[in-house]
Amino acid sequence: MRLVYALWVLLAFLAVGIFALLMLLVLPRLSQRRAAARAGARAFFHLAGMPLRVRHLERLPPGQCVVVCNHASYLDGIVLTAALPARFAFVIKREMASVPVMGPLLHRLGSHFVERFNRSRVASDARRVIEQAIEGHSLVFFPEGTFSPKPGLLKFHTGAFVSAVRGGCPLVPAVVRGTRRALPEGGLPLPGRIELEILPPIAPQQSSPTEEVPRLRDQARAAILAQLGEPDLTCCDGTDRPPDTAPARSVPASRP
Repeated sequence: MRLVYALWVLLAFLAVGIFALLMLLVLPRLSQRRAAARAGARAFFHLAGMPLRVRHLERLPPGQCVVVCNHASYLDGIVLTAALPARFAFVIKREMASVPVMGPLLHRLGSHFVERFNRSRVASDARRVIEQAIEGHSLVFFPEGTFSPKPGLLKFHTGAFVSAVRGGCPLVPAVVRGTRRALPEGGLPLPGRIELEILPPIAPQQSSPTEEVPRLRDQARAAILAQLGEPDLTCCDGTDRPPDTAPARSVPASRP
């Protein structure tokens, strides 16, 4: 039965994904393409038997902001696409650009791809994303950069928090639950409820970036960890000990 369900989920993803890609190719405006992707993401979760519940969406500021969310599964990006308004652009690891169906979809949605391994490209990608924040764009980050098959929260990279500070906009933590079980890494999908909870925004303070970036990072991470119900994977003993709060040495070259 799990194999049958997995095949159904794959077919639902391909059907919705191909239809969404066709819509994204013909729709002229970015806002229209993002609205179509949102409808497609919601349709996928409905067809897959994974009902999506969004809590406290009203906490999103009406203007520019930066959303940071924990990362547990390949479904997380689809969850936030289904849940968030069309004004948000995603900041995603560059490897996703080459994934069939998803890569072209993400390009047409105005996503920003960032390098994680090539040092020279890491810096240039980070500057490009920061420029988007300075110009007033709302962004979505998974600040862990990747996810682990083991439940828990990895360390946060500072790119999202640099973007919020340089853009002078609120930082909004968010928690996604249920995606790790629904699509475990290396495993078959399972039906079940998925939930996205928007946490209270954090306003940047008028202080130097070298002080404000780590403050935002640690405050957002603590808020997510408190609501997630999973261990802190930065702690070698598995306890919920806070991460290192030392300021980043070079803020402009920080990794998203």
